[in-house]
Amino acid sequence: MTKPGKFITLEGVDGAGKSTHLSFVADWLRKQGREVVVTREPGGTPLGETLRELLLHRDMDADTELLLMFAARQAHLAELILPALARGAWVVSDRFTDASYAYQCGGRGIAVARIAALETWVQRGFAPDLTLLFDVPPEVAEARRSAARTADRFEREADSFFSRVRNAYLDRARAEPARILVLDARHSIADLQAEIGELLKGLG
Repeated sequence: MTKPGKFITLEGVDGAGKSTHLSFVADWLRKQGREVVVTREPGGTPLGETLRELLLHRDMDADTELLLMFAARQAHLAELILPALARGAWVVSDRFTDASYAYQCGGRGIAVARIAALETWVQRGFAPDLTLLFDVPPEVAEARRSAARTADRFEREADSFFSRVRNAYLDRARAEPARILVLDARHSIADLQAEIGELLKGLG
């Protein structure tokens, strides 16, 4: 019987630098002999990528945004994440449901209970085995965003929006300290990756 794989997610505000470490996590796991599937949210499937383009570049109200996020997540789970885990692969995703609580609840102000209801419906108790939360002060994240590519709809939000998103992430981490591990993303890439390697060793 094949041993199921593990699901690892990377989270943080836009500009925290998490995407820089995605390939490091995948490469580290491959060196341990794991099959690794790298994906992202919203996205990860043909439908998810189509919804991603709408979410990042089309204006919409907060409720529509939330529903589209979970529509993409349902396809992501059914078509990619769960099948990969079942065959023993490890899945590494740039964002998952913690991002909905951070952005749509913290940032947009949607009630926690509404997001929790969608999470229960779509995920049926499924959650990441490990979440790496890359945390930086708002001013650091803003400077990094400004130096990056052309901003999408989320990246153009005000600093106050990202402060709320960051606080929501940290609230999640305090509520689930065994799963969500907070990393100070102001540290050097080398220091962060050394820390990440030690954390991954403990996942088994």
